[in-house]
Amino acid sequence: MRARGMRGGRWARLGGLGVAMALLAAAGTPGAQAQGLAGPLDLARLKDYEARRATSNNVYVESNDDSKRPIPGETIVLADLEGPGVVTHIWMTLAANEYAWPRLLRFRVYYDGSRTPSIDVPLGDFFAVGHGYERNVDSVMIRNTSNGRARNSYWAMPFRRSCRITITNEGSRRVSMFYYQVDWQKHRELPADVGYLHALYRQDLPPAAGRDYTVLDVKGRGHLAGAVVNVIQTEAGWFGEGDDLFYVDGSPTPQLEGTGTEDYFLDAWGLRASSGLMVGIPIAEGRHVGARLSGYRWHLSDPVPFTTSLRFDMEHKGWKQDPDPKKVDGFRERFDLWSSVAFWYQEGVNEHLPEMPYGRARLPHGNARQIEVEDLAAEATGAGGELRVQREVFWSKDLLFLRADGPRARVAVPVDITEDGTYELVALVAHARDYGIYEVTIDGVALGRLPGHGVAAPIDAYGPELYVAADHLLGWFDLTRGRHTVEFTCVGKNEQATAHYLGIDGLVVSRVAARTESSAAAAVPAGGVPAVPSGAPTYRGRPLEVYVTALASASADTRAEAARAAARFAPEATAAVAPLVALAGDPDPAVREAAVEALAAFGPAAAPAVSRLTPLLADASPRMRGLAALALREIGRASEPALPALIAALADRDLVVRYEVGLAIAALGPAAAPAVRPLMAAMDEEPDEWVSIARRDMRRAMAIALGEIGPGAREALPLLRKWMAFYRVAWVAAPVIRKIEGLPEPARYRP
Repeated sequence: MRARGMRGGRWARLGGLGVAMALLAAAGTPGAQAQGLAGPLDLARLKDYEARRATSNNVYVESNDDSKRPIPGETIVLADLEGPGVVTHIWMTLAANEYAWPRLLRFRVYYDGSRTPSIDVPLGDFFAVGHGYERNVDSVMIRNTSNGRARNSYWAMPFRRSCRITITNEGSRRVSMFYYQVDWQKHRELPADVGYLHALYRQDLPPAAGRDYTVLDVKGRGHLAGAVVNVIQTEAGWFGEGDDLFYVDGSPTPQLEGTGTEDYFLDAWGLRASSGLMVGIPIAEGRHVGARLSGYRWHLSDPVPFTTSLRFDMEHKGWKQDPDPKKVDGFRERFDLWSSVAFWYQEGVNEHLPEMPYGRARLPHGNARQIEVEDLAAEATGAGGELRVQREVFWSKDLLFLRADGPRARVAVPVDITEDGTYELVALVAHARDYGIYEVTIDGVALGRLPGHGVAAPIDAYGPELYVAADHLLGWFDLTRGRHTVEFTCVGKNEQATAHYLGIDGLVVSRVAARTESSAAAAVPAGGVPAVPSGAPTYRGRPLEVYVTALASASADTRAEAARAAARFAPEATAAVAPLVALAGDPDPAVREAAVEALAAFGPAAAPAVSRLTPLLADASPRMRGLAALALREIGRASEPALPALIAALADRDLVVRYEVGLAIAALGPAAAPAVRPLMAAMDEEPDEWVSIARRDMRRAMAIALGEIGPGAREALPLLRKWMAFYRVAWVAAPVIRKIEGLPEPARYRP
């Protein structure tokens, strides 16, 4: 490979995937080394590109507060890069206390100014682990460590003009900590045959009868580079007998045909937890009802090229377990819950990729209810040890902790069920060196003996380090309306454990209902799409007019999807603002949320929405109140008429809403001077720095608002100086004091 210009020679011989891997080789990354594409002298050859990095680092150098904290509905820009270039590595770590948050955070990558993301996937699935779980992975393209909390991607993402990487919180809770680094190379030019990395999430919950599950159906020229496939079993037995089928360039028959799902993952006689360079199974919970599986396979040495199109299907077939071996059917269609991500390189940017479901619709049952058991401490009962609440054990995660004396110690937690039905129960349990092994019962009955399908194996909570908190499926149960009791009883400890303790972070209850088809979001009507003039803005191949028309649809799902799609045209397409303002008063709460989230994307152009957004600061839903504050923050100075309502919202019972309200006030600058004393009162409420992570961050938002008010907030200086004694608040207070005093930014403050 020639260092200068990167033309001809080895670049030309390697072709599409080889170019991407050679880009990795130039950086000496693990992906290229494992493929043998980096020769013995490649790392030593002088480079003709600039190494760059985008990070979450704080501009105030003396601060260690280098994380972002996206609230529900908020989009954070990780990197906004000018090409030509190639992203070679992404690292991130997060702390969040919402169940399945890796499935609720949305990861998107846009190339060359396109409004349509070429990568549009749940964050966890992009990093090779499905179902919203955290797991270690040690592969050539993805490496996750620290119980899955540290994520690394080595996928090469070439781009010619620009690359924009974002993360959106589509959950209902704030992310407590979000650190990231995006490493990339600035090149003079890229070879002509370099494809763009695409990744697309799909789901069928379950797949339709008589139709294979489709992992990818795409048009263009490129090659498949990998896949992550996730399954949740809805009946006991084995799902993995279906073949993988690749239909290339419109062929009616598959060009490549496999011999079974387990064989696609290059294993045999079932699938078990593993991690390998090219293939692995991060999650394998068994063959019982509710059992989850997640597997990845990278097609680096065996890409599947296509010239005009590729459809990648998998049969959803297997056998059903039955107590009578004569009734076992070894090969039949099953209706488990499937989801997947396909990774491929393609010529140009694909503008016609489908929208994926929003937020909770990506969870298997769509209705998970997370019970914070520490809030039920007064109703919980314990025996054989001391039962207490441990706060902030790991960045906004609290535990109901049993300091067990030994075997037979137990703790019981109440769970209220609102109506008869089948429910999935998941226990969020901490693991540590001094934790024991616990059996679980519901209403005094062992899980395996309950009506439904329980997991009989006890929970071994031992771990070499503290991890809060692992997902443990208890099973799918038929439960009646009323109060039930989930009890954990110690039956011993791992031989490496030093004690028998137990820490419960929460219980998750989901109503299991028959789901038919949810492989995509509610479809915006495709008929009557007007001709799009050359160069006119589109999103997923459609002009703004299509989405504006759909805002008046009779379907609430379509109105919500159209609102989010219209936001992709922001901030220029102001024609969408008026209908979005009207939609912010929609009778359907999900539509109202989608409209307000979209208005936030328009920033100052959404100023006509201020009067509609102001009363939403008092909405019954904390998510809506936070979204309204977020939209007012993005509108900026034009939100001044909402200042009285924002001041009133500083007393909101939800600390995350207060946090966002403080930042909305900050966006008003000196005009927010009437808020100085309310900001001071909120900042000094419960003056213990360690009351909670949420309170600490709320306090920081108040300080930021005082700083943006500037000299008009001088009366707050004594309070801010008091908080200088608490270093985590001092990181914000120090530059704020200088702003209020009118002093220039110190040299250690990075612009």
